[in-house]
Amino acid sequence: MKIAVIPARGGSKRIPRKNVKDFCGKPMIAYSIEAALQSKCFDKVIVSTDDLEIAKVAERCGAEVPFMRPPELSNDYTGTIPVIRHAIEWLVEQAFDPKLVCCLYATAPFVTAEYLQQGLDQIVELGAAYAFTVTSYAFPIQRAIKLNPELGVEMFDTNNFNTRSQDLEEAWHDAGQFYWGRVDAWLTEKMIFGPESSPVILPRHLVQDIDTPEDWDRAEWMFKAMQG
Repeated sequence: MKIAVIPARGGSKRIPRKNVKDFCGKPMIAYSIEAALQSKCFDKVIVSTDDLEIAKVAERCGAEVPFMRPPELSNDYTGTIPVIRHAIEWLVEQAFDPKLVCCLYATAPFVTAEYLQQGLDQIVELGAAYAFTVTSYAFPIQRAIKLNPELGVEMFDTNNFNTRSQDLEEAWHDAGQFYWGRVDAWLTEKMIFGPESSPVILPRHLVQDIDTPEDWDRAEWMFKAMQG
């Protein structure tokens, strides 16, 4: 079986009720659920939540909420992997046989069925432990600077001051949309950012972290611009 698990706890602090807040006319979580369903990659699309309102919204959008996530996996310090492992263990207890599980974030309005399918193709064809979305940094990280306690400027690595940007190795970062993984990788908590993972490369315009109100506004502007 191939399963999508969408983690969506109710305790968002910086953007209250973020997972069900209206985003360009729909609850935020609706975009992830719809992309998962449209991709036809999954035998089940499950939302893992501790919140009854989120559960009801998710079910209206077409997802299943077959269990409520326990409190010990719903605090500010719980990582993604334990949440996915809990969902897999529940599935196994119910006599399901998941083989590939995709963690799909609830705050990913730019996620598409096309890239979900691409991730599935890569993890199967390459035999990878995980396949997850990445995008490139817009500026060379080797020339990054920081502010010191005196409000002056320092380079992280002064050896790169005279190196041309085009001569520096391109760097990539997690795009925060989805993570296809083999069940054994999730259950053993294998590191996602490792050599056994395959990158699903996204264009930068499809990537936007949504952690602050400013992020939210920017994401809505980008989404509307792409629709128009």
